[in-house]
Amino acid sequence: METPNNSCFQPSFFVLLGIPGLEHLHVWISVPFFSIFLSAVIGNFSVALIIVLETSLHQPMYIYFTVLAFVDLTLANFTIPKLLGIFWFQNNKIDFHVCLLQMFFVHAFSTIESGIFLAMAFDRYVAICNPLRYSVIVTTSVIIKSGALAVLRGVFYILPLPLLLRRFHLYTSNIILHSYCEHMAVVRLACADVSFNDHVGIAVGFMVLVMDSVLIMTSYVMILRALLRLTAEARLKSFGTCVSHVCAILCFYIPILCSSLVHRFGTNVPHHTHILLANVYLLAAPLMNPLVYGIRTKQIRERVITFFS
Repeated sequence: METPNNSCFQPSFFVLLGIPGLEHLHVWISVPFFSIFLSAVIGNFSVALIIVLETSLHQPMYIYFTVLAFVDLTLANFTIPKLLGIFWFQNNKIDFHVCLLQMFFVHAFSTIESGIFLAMAFDRYVAICNPLRYSVIVTTSVIIKSGALAVLRGVFYILPLPLLLRRFHLYTSNIILHSYCEHMAVVRLACADVSFNDHVGIAVGFMVLVMDSVLIMTSYVMILRALLRLTAEARLKSFGTCVSHVCAILCFYIPILCSSLVHRFGTNVPHHTHILLANVYLLAAPLMNPLVYGIRTKQIRERVITFFS
C-alpha cells in the first residue's frame, strides 16, 4: 500500500506499476511483449542448441554466440515473466529482497553482455588484422578467461548497487513507477540522502556504456583500416563476418543509450515513454541477436535449415 510522502516506513515488499499512465492498455501492450519474449526464447535456445550439438561449430566465434544466447535468455527471463504477470493478473507485488535480486541480475547480465561484445570485437580484430596467428592468440583458454572476466566484471560493477540499498531501511513509498526493479527507480524512494548511490550508478554506467563503446569502436576502426588493405574478394568476405557483430552491438547499445539519455535529461518526456524504452533495451538484444547471427552467419543458417528439414 502507498503511504504519504511525508512519512517514512520499512516496506516488506514493493509494488511495480508496470507502465504508469498506460494501465488501460496493459492487456494490449502485453501482446507484442509476449510475442517478442517467446521469439527471443525460441531463437536464442535454438541457436545455442545447434552450436552445442554441431561439433563443426565449436569455434571461438560460435562459442561467444552461445554465451551471448545464455545471457540473453537469463536477462529476458528475469524481467518479462514478471512484467506479463503485471499485465495479465495484476501481480504487482515483489518482495523487498527479491526486488534487490532482480535489480542485481538485470544490471549484472546487461554488463556481462557488454563484456561479451567487447571480447567478440577483440576476436574479430585478431581474425582480420592478424589472421595467421588467430589460432595461436584466440585459444580455448583465452575464451574461457575472457568469459570469466566478463562475468566477474559484471558482478564487481553491479553488486555494490543492491548492497548500498540495503543500508536504507526507511522509504517514502513502496510503489515503484517502473515495470521492474531498476536501480534509480528504487533509490529515489529511499528516505535518506541518496547522492552517493546516484554517483555510483553514474560511474558504473560510464564504465560500461562509454568505455566499452569506445574500446569496441577503436577495434573496428583498426579492422576497417586492415580491410582497406585487402583485395576486393577478401574484403567482402571479411566485411560480411563483421556486419553481424556490428548489427548486434547497435541493437544492444542504442536502446540503452536512448533510455539513459531520456532518464537523465528528458525532463519533458512522458514517464511511460521512459519505461517503454527501458523495456525495449531488455528485449531488443535477445530478439535481434539470434536473428542477426542466424541469418547473417552461413554456417548457423545452414544448420538451422538442416535441423528443421
